[in-house]
Amino acid sequence: MTDLSAPGQGQGEDARTEELAQRLAAVRSRIATAAESAGRSNRLPALIVVTKFHPAQDIRRLAALGIKDVGENRDQEAAAKALELADLALTWHFVGQLQTKKAKSVARYASAVHSVDRPQLVDALAKAVRNEMESSGRAPLDCFIQVNLEDPADDDGTHRGGAAPADVPVLAEGITRSAGLNLAGVMAVAPLGVPAEPAFEKLAGISARLVAAYPAATAISAGMSQDLEAAIKFGATHLRIGSDILGSRPAVG
Repeated sequence: MTDLSAPGQGQGEDARTEELAQRLAAVRSRIATAAESAGRSNRLPALIVVTKFHPAQDIRRLAALGIKDVGENRDQEAAAKALELADLALTWHFVGQLQTKKAKSVARYASAVHSVDRPQLVDALAKAVRNEMESSGRAPLDCFIQVNLEDPADDDGTHRGGAAPADVPVLAEGITRSAGLNLAGVMAVAPLGVPAEPAFEKLAGISARLVAAYPAATAISAGMSQDLEAAIKFGATHLRIGSDILGSRPAVG
């Protein structure tokens, strides 16, 4: 057991845990307030803490504070953390752009991929998950179709990824016909430099059309630190919050 009365590392770790607890409480309060305003106090969205660039020890602290869902956007970092923290009952969400060659690795630890945006990735994930199910007995992989909500006329080189809304049905069909993949719903990142509410309202419409065809695909992964209120207003079921809980990216020594 760490002696928190001793100088040095113990005190630093205890201070960091307290900082995370305060930040987490503030975010949970924002979520509760936004949900109440949206008339959905009894349907709070799931909180995924995005821990990219932060050490595994911070995730261990968050787990002690009750966090179960963790998001990462780089496979190399995520795979190493998942291995190091295998003793914890965590659900790992891959939330970043994913190369097809990384599908095999992601299938080893991720319960969900929030960035499915092209048929080639669907095929790669399906193959990887089937192999992993045979070798390790893993559960099916939840797949969120990432939708690009940017206006094509406003392309300024800051493309944040995702499939065109018109391509969602094709991707949905591919996921649902692939053994080992589960169509969870849609995901999006609000465009930069414009209000988030119109984008999330558009995503809600895309979600409604998807659910009409696939009634179980009700999940909407939307909302980050700066726009979680807008996401909740328009039906987000999963929030991806990083900096408001973990703070600034650690300095590279």
